[in-house]
Amino acid sequence: MILQSPQVAFSRGRASFIGLVRMSVEPTIVVLSLLISALLAGRHFGGAELVLAMIAFSLTFPGEVSMRKIKRGLMVSVCASWCVTFGLMLFFGWATRFIWHFDPLMLAIWFAITPVALYAAHNIIPRLTPQLLAIDGFRKSVIVAANDSGRKLARNLREEPTLGFQFMGFFDDRTGDRQPPLEEGPLLGSIDTVAEYVKKNAIEAVFIALPMAHQPRLLALLDEMKDTTASIYFVPDIFMFDLIQARIDDINGVPVLAVCETPFVGLNGIIKRISDIVLASLIILMISPILLTVAIGVKLSSRGPVIFRQRRYGLDGREIMVFKFRSMTVTENGAEVKQAQRNDKRITPFGGFLRRTSLDELPQFFNVLIGTMSIVGPRPHAVAHNEQYRKLIKGYMIRHKVKPGITGWAQVNGFRGETETLDKMQARIEYDLEYLRRWSLGFDLFIVWKTLAVFTNRTNAY
Repeated sequence: MILQSPQVAFSRGRASFIGLVRMSVEPTIVVLSLLISALLAGRHFGGAELVLAMIAFSLTFPGEVSMRKIKRGLMVSVCASWCVTFGLMLFFGWATRFIWHFDPLMLAIWFAITPVALYAAHNIIPRLTPQLLAIDGFRKSVIVAANDSGRKLARNLREEPTLGFQFMGFFDDRTGDRQPPLEEGPLLGSIDTVAEYVKKNAIEAVFIALPMAHQPRLLALLDEMKDTTASIYFVPDIFMFDLIQARIDDINGVPVLAVCETPFVGLNGIIKRISDIVLASLIILMISPILLTVAIGVKLSSRGPVIFRQRRYGLDGREIMVFKFRSMTVTENGAEVKQAQRNDKRITPFGGFLRRTSLDELPQFFNVLIGTMSIVGPRPHAVAHNEQYRKLIKGYMIRHKVKPGITGWAQVNGFRGETETLDKMQARIEYDLEYLRRWSLGFDLFIVWKTLAVFTNRTNAY
């Protein structure tokens, strides 16, 4: 018998190989597309092309390929990510004059064929992976306890073939009216019969989903399983809570469970910060004429400062100053701040234009450079609004586990501007928390792309 935590065990063997494939597919396709482009353009793949291939690989690694199903909006996401990556390489190539080493025809072909190849890979790999895994066989598995945790795990095992498990059924003492119909798999017997079934049917993995309160039963079951060779996985009922970036770690040999954690620790934090600095620098260079024009417009249109600084909550709830072009006749920054509404008399005519087009937010790219904000993240609310809503919405302050962003997942899904009802604010927070759960560099780039698509949408921006 081998007792393991699920996340530790799944990180080995087959799952590690699948993880490596998922991270390497996109960078490898980008490099192969460059090689094909050089051949089609009649160019020799020399030292300059090799350097470019290494840069492209580093910018696209780690990639993200779904092994389960094709994502909605896949082509848009692939094209957006590639356009951003290609644009960064063009800019640095132009800035360093390295771009003149390459044939323009080769670069044009590379730009055109890469997203097509990436889209094809995203379509083919989820269909091909189960067949490849079947060659090595699937580990027979059972679940002890057909409760919510067990049934959720059963669905995941059946829907995710890359885990390499063949789910056989449940063991539970509840029968008849006490046990609701099981759509995920058959009921194989009571908990007392688990060990016997495992030995007779060569079961390789047993998942125990009993509540932690059932300690005597757990100890008895584990004692019985010592006479088998099955791997044992404990699924504590704590995983039924709404977890944020949950994972199992150890501190000098002592196992600890992260229930709520920021996604930006270690390498992820470095990747996030570098991407913020690079994107913010490029954007500021490109929009500098717009910044100057808007600043002059604000100064000429009404009395008051050009830049409005407002207190907001940043990372870990620490107070920061957020920069905006002033769009109102007032600069409210006290204990009570009234959200802008339709036909708000405080908004200047020029300020109304800035707010509808989101141009008033442009100075926040300087917040990104100094490290108090990020390109993508939950939008920062005024301190007064935070103090109001943290008492009304459960989990409100969890959104501060990451830096606030210029744009966010809630904003590109329509929750932008005034939130005049508690339900609307609740929906915005749900999107913010979903962003924390789903974060990846590709997801950030997708949000940036969607932001550009809705940039001129005036809905809810007053």
